[in-house]
Formats: sequence, structure tokens, C-alpha cells
Amino acid sequence: MRKCWFSSTPELDQQIRDRYEQVWIKSSKGEYDEWENTPEGSLALVIVLDQFPLNMFRGEAKSFQTEKKAVEVALSAINRGFDKKLERDRLSFLFMPLMHSENIDHQELSVKLFKKYELINNIRFAEHHRDIVKKYGRFPHRNQILGRESSEAEMEYLSSENVFKG
Repeated sequence: MRKCWFSSTPELDQQIRDRYEQVWIKSSKGEYDEWENTPEGSLALVIVLDQFPLNMFRGEAKSFQTEKKAVEVALSAINRGFDKKLERDRLSFLFMPLMHSENIDHQELSVKLFKKYELINNIRFAEHHRDIVKKYGRFPHRNQILGRESSEAEMEYLSSENVFKG
């Protein structure tokens, strides 16, 4: 299944939606909040709240609906030391909501954690995400999906070769 990490196809997106949409709905309503009591449960909840909606609702505002809750779960897990109890290759997923957040403090923490655990494959992505949020205060590529007006600087960025599309 690792080959599917950080890559997707419409078929994989549909497969995740078919298997996990009801889990995501229940998680978004707090029905699985007890999962936060263990490192593995916190990680599972983060994946359900952060990763799965990006696949299930690709290109829709709904894909960001549980981002805030995913960040809260990730921060709680880190504050409880769960990052020290999880396998290193799983930590990227625990930290991912921080990298997806449009909050610069979350972005800075994301970079710090990816560096601390020497998650080399993620550091440059974390730095890139942070730099976008630092410059624009948000991810311009989300503006259209979320119905936000883009600034002139964001429009220039969105039409450039350097654009990050998520």
C-alpha cells in the first residue's frame, strides 16, 4: 500500500470514498474521539480527518472540512508524546495536518518536526508549504475551491510555473 502514499488516481480516490466515507462522517461528528487516547488511534483519526477527505472530495471545499479537527488531534498527540511512540515512517502522517494548515505557527512546527525526526522526503515539502503560507497567509491554490477572492500577487503566482496545486 506504500506505493499509494502521496499519489492518487480517480480509482483510488473512489476506493477510499467507498470504504471510509462513513468513518470520516462519524469522525467529523466526534463519534471516534476516544481514538485520541492512544498513539495509533490518534494517527488513525488524523489520517481519516486529514488525508482521506483530500482523496474523497478532491477539488471540493468539503476536502478541507475536517482540517481544523485533524490539526487539533495532531497537536494533542504531539503534546502527549505520541510522536515518540509511533514508528518513524508513520510520523509523516501525524505531522501532515500541520503542513496542510494555513496557520503559520502550524507550518513552522511542521518544518521543525520533519527536521527533528529527519523525515528527509518531507522536509522540502514542509518548507515549501510554509513558505507559501508565510508569503500569502494561505494557500492560493485553494482560493477558487473555497470561493475566496485571489489578490493580484496570488493571481500572478497561480499563473506562474512555480505554482503549487496541492
